[in-house]
Amino acid sequence: MDTKHVFSVLVENHSGVLARVASLFGRRGYNIDSLTVSATNDPDISRITLVVQGDEQVLEQLKLQTEKLEEIIEVFAIDRDQSLLRELLLVKVAADDHNRRIIREVAEIYEASIVDLSIDSMIIELTGIPSKIDAFLEIIGQHEIIEMCRTGVTALERGRKTKHGRK
Repeated sequence: MDTKHVFSVLVENHSGVLARVASLFGRRGYNIDSLTVSATNDPDISRITLVVQGDEQVLEQLKLQTEKLEEIIEVFAIDRDQSLLRELLLVKVAADDHNRRIIREVAEIYEASIVDLSIDSMIIELTGIPSKIDAFLEIIGQHEIIEMCRTGVTALERGRKTKHGRK
């Protein structure tokens, strides 16, 4: 059965690494649902977080193939029960005197922040798990969405020591 899996890939911070990792998944016929890249506490290491769909056996093969790339330090699956997963959404919604109060109430319910307000629109910021962002978009989508940007998942395992041996 195909399910969504989150991988964290620690890589040497060199140009072209992201392209090599992404193309590896593409060559194998897998669409990346979400991809984020960030610096770590070590300036020589970056973290790539990927969300992909597939069954356990095929995803294990992708993990093994990724580990073979030269700049890869470590690849590990994120256990959703032992980790924090977050995503950021910025959404610009058409707003006027008739719907501004309703949009504010929806934002408040979802603990979102209104980060910009103009005569004819609002920009709302929401951070949370992907299902919370999906639910928010379903409700706010009843209003005219002018544009939006979604970061993709980023994740860290809970606790000081992780199962992959890094502290």
